[in-house]
Amino acid sequence: MTIKTFTFNPFQENTYLINDENGAAAVIDAGCLHQGEKLFLKNYITEQGLTLTKVLNTHLHIDHQFGNKFLFETYGLKPEAGEEDEFLLDNISKQAQMFGLPLDETAQQLGAYILDNQVIEIGNMKLQALHCPGHSPGSMCLYSEKDGVIFAGDVLFNGSIGRTDLQKGDYATLIRSITERLFALPDETVVYCGHGPTTTIGQEKKYNPYL
Repeated sequence: MTIKTFTFNPFQENTYLINDENGAAAVIDAGCLHQGEKLFLKNYITEQGLTLTKVLNTHLHIDHQFGNKFLFETYGLKPEAGEEDEFLLDNISKQAQMFGLPLDETAQQLGAYILDNQVIEIGNMKLQALHCPGHSPGSMCLYSEKDGVIFAGDVLFNGSIGRTDLQKGDYATLIRSITERLFALPDETVVYCGHGPTTTIGQEKKYNPYL
């Protein structure tokens, strides 16, 4: 698995593009907001000769779904995410205005739901979905056992955890998700976070002050 990280939008959100050796690719958390960011992602896909086959969301807070409509319009791919987060597609323009962001469009609707323990195939790659609510009710972490990586969205960060003061967030649920689902993975698993640098499961077990 080849992993390319893009940091987009005023929230400094991490958008991930993954591909296998044959060029089959998926975007995880398309956070590209402005036209320049959208074209930067599209041009990279074109220049690398990749075939985009999936648009996946760890969750549906606005900073992680800004680019979903663009990717649908460009590649004809509808995003996939946990059903419990679908309510976050409502009134995204109003949500953006709360943060002072110009966004005058409706959200791209989902094409499919990601289910707990579902195995998502992208070419020769396989991602297992782990339902980890707390930051949002439908948060899904996407784990590749073969590659020893997990895309954790905003569930777990390097030295921190996701916020729980947003709509339908819950602190106790988040802690349980991390300790029961993520900390069950091998210590050497690399965590690709929704914001900030990568970490490992082992590092967060030892040093995360919130856990």
